[in-house]
Amino acid sequence: MKVFNPILFQGNLDKKRYFEGWYFKNVSGNKSNVLSFIPGIALTQNDKHAFIQIIDGISGKTWNINYPIYEFSFTKKRFEIWIGKSFFSLHSIDLNIESEYLKIIGKIDFSDLVEYPGSLFSPGIMGWYSFVPFMECKHGIGSVHHKLKGSIKFNSNEIDFINGTGYIEKDWGTSFPESWIWLHCNTFNQSENSFTFSVAKIPWLGSFFIGHICFLYFNKKFYLFATYNGSKITKLHFDAPVLEIEVSNKTHRLNVKAVQQQSGVLKAPVIGEMNRTIKESVDSTIEIELKEKSGKLVYSDHGVHAGLEIIEKILSYFE
Repeated sequence: MKVFNPILFQGNLDKKRYFEGWYFKNVSGNKSNVLSFIPGIALTQNDKHAFIQIIDGISGKTWNINYPIYEFSFTKKRFEIWIGKSFFSLHSIDLNIESEYLKIIGKIDFSDLVEYPGSLFSPGIMGWYSFVPFMECKHGIGSVHHKLKGSIKFNSNEIDFINGTGYIEKDWGTSFPESWIWLHCNTFNQSENSFTFSVAKIPWLGSFFIGHICFLYFNKKFYLFATYNGSKITKLHFDAPVLEIEVSNKTHRLNVKAVQQQSGVLKAPVIGEMNRTIKESVDSTIEIELKEKSGKLVYSDHGVHAGLEIIEKILSYFE
């Protein structure tokens, strides 16, 4: 069943008011280049198309290239998709993108993927919510951390990704939430660590609730803080450009401070249509501390090239 493998293409091309997109973040080994690629599809009654969005994390510049829906294809038993002449999988991305102002050609290979652990009753990061039908938006993680090698030619610039760091996640459904915060980093001083936090207003049975999912991965162990395991957000405050988060579960407390940097404009889905614009930074910085409930420090680190989206209306629920 696809529910136990969230990274797979979950939909079908006959759907209406539907989107599905994957997010590939790539940081070069010298940390001087950050490029995120977002391949996906948007299906409405009058407009079915595939797309690839690109964000340059250093400059904040973004591009959106649309393709006819017949230029999207996929495999059913493993994650492999093709859009135009470009290919995306859990093992590599092979890019051949050309538009009036953009030309990207090259291949980035992935190795040593750290997959988010799943189980029978908790197939992925959404836990038991994975089984709930008709949710506005669902979320999956393909790799919390992996190594990169290869290079791409970005217009006239050659970018080498050898010894770089990658991350893969995805979303699918009808619409992004009305409001949310998303924060991710896996380029810490201590290598191979990864952190992701998101909180959103989620429609539910004619009303809504505020749900969050968050994990810290270090020393080959996951520390989970999520609505479905009883964790609580005890602080969420944004005083531009500083975002402060405190979240706790039964055994640990996590404190995070992120500083928002240059943001680029991306398109986001509303009832399947990519007609909403949001701002995302892929060059924010982050300070993180994990403590036991007794106050004993377990982990402390500094990260760069963090991804950050803040749709500020969500903050009103924590004032």
